[in-house]
Amino acid sequence: MVSKDDVTIIIPTLNEEKAIGLVLDELIGLGYDKGKIIVVDGYSKDNTVKIALEKGVKVLYQHGPGKAGAIQTALENINTPYMLIMDGDYTYDPRGIEYMLKHADKYDEIIGVRKSNISTLHKLGNRIINFTFNILFGSRLSDVCSGMYLIRVEALKDLEFKSRNFGVEVEIAAHISQTGRITEIPINYRKRIGGRKLKSFRDGLNIIRTILWLARKYNPILLFSTIASLMAIPGGIISLWQLYLRYRFGSGAWSYGWAWLGLTLLVIGLQGFTISTITLLLKRMETRIIQKIKSEKP
Repeated sequence: MVSKDDVTIIIPTLNEEKAIGLVLDELIGLGYDKGKIIVVDGYSKDNTVKIALEKGVKVLYQHGPGKAGAIQTALENINTPYMLIMDGDYTYDPRGIEYMLKHADKYDEIIGVRKSNISTLHKLGNRIINFTFNILFGSRLSDVCSGMYLIRVEALKDLEFKSRNFGVEVEIAAHISQTGRITEIPINYRKRIGGRKLKSFRDGLNIIRTILWLARKYNPILLFSTIASLMAIPGGIISLWQLYLRYRFGSGAWSYGWAWLGLTLLVIGLQGFTISTITLLLKRMETRIIQKIKSEKP
């Protein structure tokens, strides 16, 4: 089993003076080495850095924008095979790290799934995001936006961070789901201490946009064929409506133009669905082959 000594804990921060001390006290109290806890600060204007230094942990100032910049900065300054990323706002219970370590030797990423203290609006947004992600990447994840996850450092070496802010979790999950193995465990999620940074609608839309961009990068055929398959919906509606008009009111009630449009959209949609299904099956086969090759390496 992977031990605590194999993990560097990374905490990206920005103005978290109310919570960072409590987070660090918990980690140190659970036996994590101060020398392997790194606070990557985004140039806070409060006492976040001062408090972290007083606790005896390492502090780095990030380069690059957003949370992605913090994670990239951390990657350049760790020498353990694993890294644990968690927010510094007290929401994530560090006791869940121990359960992640039990599975770390078999997976490249382990995501902590939040099970409590999530508003109805955020639950709905998360479902939409997870559904979109799973459709386009052929996965079965339930919390790709979680801010606490364990990563095998080697698995991130080929990742070019392009996202910003809260989209970085989605980018990492997309990369791992296509190149390695990923799983989830439930964790305790608490009410945050301090002000909120996430803007529900704005950041939710940005995450959806990030998912679409990542799908275009990793599997463009699946993305565009899935979009094409959606044409079957209006195509089917138009065709059924025209058929209803034809048989309910006679041949003079329907329109050849609308009928042909509906039929065309329906055919395109069915073809798109067929291509997306075949592409998804091939992608899953490719992923399994890659995982098999990796597992057989000495």
